[in-house]
Amino acid sequence: MVEKWSEADVPAQDGRVAVITGANTGIGFETARVLAERGATVVLAVRDTEKGERAAARITERAPTAKVAVRELDLASLDSVRTAAERLRTEHARLDLLINNAGVMYTPKGTTRDGFELHFGTNHLGHFALTGLLLDRLLPVPDSRVVTVSSMAHRFRSEIDFEDPHAEHSYDRISAYGRSKLANLLFTRELQSRLAGRKAGTIATAAHPGLSATELMRHLPGPLNDSMKRFGSVVAQSPAMGALPTLRAATDPRVRGGDYYGPDGFMETRGHPVPVKVDARARDTAAQLRLWTLSEDLTGVTFPL
Repeated sequence: MVEKWSEADVPAQDGRVAVITGANTGIGFETARVLAERGATVVLAVRDTEKGERAAARITERAPTAKVAVRELDLASLDSVRTAAERLRTEHARLDLLINNAGVMYTPKGTTRDGFELHFGTNHLGHFALTGLLLDRLLPVPDSRVVTVSSMAHRFRSEIDFEDPHAEHSYDRISAYGRSKLANLLFTRELQSRLAGRKAGTIATAAHPGLSATELMRHLPGPLNDSMKRFGSVVAQSPAMGALPTLRAATDPRVRGGDYYGPDGFMETRGHPVPVKVDARARDTAAQLRLWTLSEDLTGVTFPL
């Protein structure tokens, strides 16, 4: 295994096409930047296209030959997901990488345009639908990958209440975020199981950034927010470091389907990317299948598997 894997270890990506959600800032931006610099055609799938265009300009300033496009995608709207997927399907006969990176964290109680609890609807259901609508563009492509960004929070207060998935009876934003990140891993593992059964060239992997100083932190509860303002530069790593687990899951030729990458430092909060443990709740095959069925019912999207 490579010691202290870094962006210098990302192999050439010439000829590959990568779609990255939430790529205008933070970890998503750094992921897009590195892939574009290595030669990939990169699509920044973002809610705010003006911010997306500024992000694309920052990438091309550093790498003038980079191939970067911006496409509108609001994961909190299934109509937007379907529209974005249709445009991507029209523009790209093949996809090599789908990186499900975008998300919301610790927001006040809210719902998506389709009435789903905001964390569950955005972080999981939006990505579930997008993946299902684009998967046939990945399946024929050797070593294509679906990479979903989870979090250490999948281990904490994260049990999914299948009787109340939208937290209509009781809402806690820490639990809501944890449930959505657990859902990301349950989805990844069920998707990989189905891909393996089909003997597809596509694999599903996951990653988490550790503790990274990005805009996602803006809704931290009061005491945690105060601590991040005071000590963030000490305990949190940069978005460029936070993107390394995603980049490794997406590009390292030694990665296997179902692998989960995170930082190698103290409590996985910072450091270089290595395989990390998935909590037992995410390895529950019954929960994986139950979530898959629920997600199909809620989104109306079925997978070609």
